[in-house]
Amino acid sequence: MPLILPVKDKTPYWGDNCFIADNATIVGDVVMGANCSVWFNAVIRGDVNYIRIGDNSNIQDGAVIHCTYLKAATEIGNNVSVGHNALVHGCTLKDYVLIGMGAIVMDHAVVEEYVIIGAGSVVLENTFCESGFLYAGTPAKKIKPLTDEQRELLKKLPQNYMMYADWFRE
Repeated sequence: MPLILPVKDKTPYWGDNCFIADNATIVGDVVMGANCSVWFNAVIRGDVNYIRIGDNSNIQDGAVIHCTYLKAATEIGNNVSVGHNALVHGCTLKDYVLIGMGAIVMDHAVVEEYVIIGAGSVVLENTFCESGFLYAGTPAKKIKPLTDEQRELLKKLPQNYMMYADWFRE
């Protein structure tokens, strides 16, 4: 059973048709939309600031979503995929974003819509990632425009995760 805890009178809330894995942790001021999934060993910790996650987004295995006390909340849009073991901290991710496996996105970074952050990359504080590009490296830099195939992946991946979640409801 997932660990769902209120903190300072703030209780996590999620919309219809969400899947939360048995060993996921969600605490505090966290609001998720409909059709989201939070996978095994993922932690969404809204104890020191708020976290908002839109519809159809997936927080994959081992990912950590957190924020900074009194300084940086975390806002995640619709149709966002946060990859395995990624760290998303006090930043803004717009719609149709993929945060690659093991990537880190730091406080006050803004990742515009239709962006891929490559696996293992580090998006430093206050970085602005322009819509329509792949960013990679440490620190992450704009590498190249997204291909049509990559844009389709950003649309398809959240749908795949809704399908995977259904496997655990059967």
